Amino acid sequence: MSLLVVLAASVVAGLIGYLTGLASLVSYPMLLAVGLPPVSANVTNTIGMVSVGLGSTIKGAGTYMPGMSRRQVLAQGFIAGLGGLTGGFLLLISGDGVFEHIVPFLVLMAAVLLLAGPRIKRIRSDGTWPVWLYDVLLYLVCIYGGYFGAGSGVIFMALTTLATSLSFDQAVWFKTTLMSVSNLAAGLYFVFSGEVNWPVALALAIGFFAGGWLGPVVQRFLPEKVLRWVIGVGGIGLACYLWFSA
Repeated sequence: MSLLVVLAASVVAGLIGYLTGLASLVSYPMLLAVGLPPVSANVTNTIGMVSVGLGSTIKGAGTYMPGMSRRQVLAQGFIAGLGGLTGGFLLLISGDGVFEHIVPFLVLMAAVLLLAGPRIKRIRSDGTWPVWLYDVLLYLVCIYGGYFGAGSGVIFMALTTLATSLSFDQAVWFKTTLMSVSNLAAGLYFVFSGEVNWPVALALAIGFFAGGWLGPVVQRFLPEKVLRWVIGVGGIGLACYLWFSA
């Protein structure tokens, strides 16, 4: 019965994760509720979440890839993987307490920048940021994603919508793809840790894949302004939660 609960909840979490980058707000408490210890829940969740990006990439590539540079997509996928590996390694050697007190501020700042993005872009007249600068910042975001993870999708959205020429809808799709690459790379450290609950991880992966696949379908019916506000307000809520739980 608990695996069916995990499967059903992870479909919802995968859809939320694709649209907002906040899947763990649903999936992590759900894993605790079905009896997984905190460390096992965190590691199992990281492994399972890779499937969100797999589902959304397959479903959304034909819609959102046109107009994007394949060379840059591949390069930034490599950067995301490298960042995830770095973050996972840092987590293993230092624990997750390093970011604990600054994470709320990072997520809050990203949420505010995301909400203010259209106004900021109207004020700025110098177009997109240099690719090398975006790549460096992307690497740092993915280190954070592999190390701690909470709100990394919101931070990615703020960076990408401000720094690149991608449309908001393209950024939503690309977020899920790159964050999943980062999760996959970080998850390599966890495979042999003994903390992964593999039956639950499989149920998560199936549900997350379905939710990720549904994401681009649902996205077509959501106006950009609505989705931007949902992500931004969700990010502010996450920042408050992290602040009070730190």
